[in-house]
Amino acid sequence: MAEIFIRIAGVSGFLAVALGAYGSHGLKKHVDAKTFETFQTANRYHFIHTLALLAVPMTRHPMMVGWLLAVGMLGFCGTCYYSALTGTTTFNRFTPYGGMTLMAGWLAMAF
Repeated sequence: MAEIFIRIAGVSGFLAVALGAYGSHGLKKHVDAKTFETFQTANRYHFIHTLALLAVPMTRHPMMVGWLLAVGMLGFCGTCYYSALTGTTTFNRFTPYGGMTLMAGWLAMAF
């Protein structure tokens, strides 16, 4: 069952590359430096945690680790991407929860 996270990592990796390319070749020309930095942060964390998903089947609690990482990526990276792409800060209040969920995923991986 934990192998589902390998598939999620595949889709997530594709999206990370596609969004990174868009950010570098399209978005950069149309936003200020702070907004572009937010986008780049989202993309960097997206890549890192996509790679982490590949290790999920090797963990002691793969379903918990996988879901924490996946939900954390959506919460942290997703809200950063949304803010950078739309200029709207509506969901920024959820960004720290996504970050805490990512941290919980890493701790769950350790134990």
